[in-house]
Amino acid sequence: MISRLLRRLLIVPALTCALGASAQARELPADAVRPDWRHEVPEPVYPDTALVNLYYKTWEIAAGRVRRGPAGLPASPYLDENCYEDQIWIWDSCFMVLFSKYAPKAYPGKETLLNLYVPIHDHVRTPLLIHLRDNPPLFAWTEWENYRFTGDTAQVNLVIDRKRYLQKHFDYFNNVPKGNVDTLASPAYNPIHRGVVRDKAGQIIGFTWKGGASGMDNTPRGRDAGGYDSILWVDAISQQALSALCISRLCHSTGRKAEGRWWQARYDSLKQTINRLYWDERDGMYYDISVRDHKPCRIKTPASFWPMLAGIPLKEQAQRMLKYLRSEQYMGGERPWNTLSRDDKDYDNATGEYWRGGIWLPTTYMGTKALENYGFYELADSLAERVVRLQLRTYQHYTPHTIWECYSPSADQPSTEYGPICRPDFCGWSALGPISLFIENIMGFRQADATHRTLVWDIKRSNGTHGLNRLRFGDICTDLVYDAPTGYVVAKSNEPYTLIANGKHIKVKAGTHTYKVKAR
Repeated sequence: MISRLLRRLLIVPALTCALGASAQARELPADAVRPDWRHEVPEPVYPDTALVNLYYKTWEIAAGRVRRGPAGLPASPYLDENCYEDQIWIWDSCFMVLFSKYAPKAYPGKETLLNLYVPIHDHVRTPLLIHLRDNPPLFAWTEWENYRFTGDTAQVNLVIDRKRYLQKHFDYFNNVPKGNVDTLASPAYNPIHRGVVRDKAGQIIGFTWKGGASGMDNTPRGRDAGGYDSILWVDAISQQALSALCISRLCHSTGRKAEGRWWQARYDSLKQTINRLYWDERDGMYYDISVRDHKPCRIKTPASFWPMLAGIPLKEQAQRMLKYLRSEQYMGGERPWNTLSRDDKDYDNATGEYWRGGIWLPTTYMGTKALENYGFYELADSLAERVVRLQLRTYQHYTPHTIWECYSPSADQPSTEYGPICRPDFCGWSALGPISLFIENIMGFRQADATHRTLVWDIKRSNGTHGLNRLRFGDICTDLVYDAPTGYVVAKSNEPYTLIANGKHIKVKAGTHTYKVKAR
């Protein structure tokens, strides 16, 4: 028998939760599109209405950042990160795809990437400035994650085959000279800050970078080695390894087997280099290393977890790294994933002062997925929920009530940027918390894979009756609600697929059906 509560949930459609207090937001730009997002986003069924309210509020703020660009922009409308009106960023745009994929008709995430691909790789001058063309090279990871969720073969054919944007960007990051100003890519703005370091055989062993280009603007990394240009950045080479791995996967998934093997070999070579040079056996951690003598620069930040996302460490190595997330002394505690370890002399406890301890959603999301990559789900979920609840408490108690660029590691308030409070309405990548981490780690919808027509759901007893309506992945649209009193999952779907619920494989049929599942 299905409980009365669940029967009511399945009969009553559409949004039932209030959107919460309106943020005292800046006025929307004149070219904002204001999409009809309410009928596109998945509908959470969850007993904590405050988290549900925050979820919808985040989508509402993000809708204000869907914009029509100026004439000559390759993709319009596009999703703006809400920083500078005339500029776009590589890593902001990539991370925004990872929440906008849940409602692609209303939020043009993957389309936004064209505004970066076309000027950089087709050498077409466009009206928006690309702020830091040597930003973290995350395109291949983003395209792989988007492809798995959407099954969008047309997009993969574009970026892997017809235009080869992903292969070109891998080579671009490896080879574009430091100091380059490409006036064809966009109006002259930032030179390339990233430098390339090779061994005697000519093989790349790492990259020098700058705080801004790496995305971690005022990080003290490099402090003890002589500065930013004196270190090889562990995140840069790990992101290149991740790119090679994801290009290989995309090639294999779309029948390009020979090319996939070639990219796998590139990945294997980088993996070997990273483990040989960047792993510190004494601390059990990946670090930046000195250009001069390759000694570790022991400044602990979430950047050290990019190798884990790329599958670089052995399981034993990954296990050793967990101590830095389990202890408040480092990057754990009530407000985890602080961007500088609390035992560092430059850690700013008062506000986090941007990247000197501030809590950022892109690095939180990356680290969460890195932990999941090695099966550390319990820790990943616990840390992720703490950050989302920090966002919730800040939204509730700090004025204006909104989503912020980054958060304090010691209080329920925003972080600062060189003194002033950081940017509000940042949806933008900060939407990753109330949307993606809420869906994936708090409610446990781990992986929707349109390419294999599977959905992995970790059903947690502590969540009570919970689920998602109108979850779309690929051509599947499904409602899933776990009825805690009876232990049944009620599934509605337009197409058959396999639900992997707490390890149990369930062949979900089209229509409405119930399945018995034991919650954890």
